[in-house]
Amino acid sequence: MVPHITQSEFADKVENVSYPVLVDFFATWCGPCKMMAPVLDRVALAKQGKAAVYKVDVDQEPELAQRFGVMSVPTLIVFKGGSAARQFVGVQSEQTLVKALD
Repeated sequence: MVPHITQSEFADKVENVSYPVLVDFFATWCGPCKMMAPVLDRVALAKQGKAAVYKVDVDQEPELAQRFGVMSVPTLIVFKGGSAARQFVGVQSEQTLVKALD
C-alpha cells in the first residue's frame, strides 16, 4: 500500500531526496483515483529501492494541491532532483508511470 504524506513531510520525502518520487494527488471520493490504487501499488513494487511513491489527499492537504496547480484528480507528478519534472492528469498505465520514474 502506497503511504500517504502530509505537507509537513513533503520536503523531507519528496523535495530533499536524490531519487525520483511519484506523488499521486487524489481524493477519497474520486472513482478514477480508486482505480489507480492497485496500479500505484505495482509501480511502487517495481521501483522499490530506486524510486518512491506517495499519495497526497487533496482534501486534507489543499495547500500542497494549490502549490502544484492540481485542478483535477488524480494528478500524478514525478519529482526528480526535488523538482516537479513531469505531470499526468487522469488514469495512467503502470508502464507509463514506471517509465517516467526511470
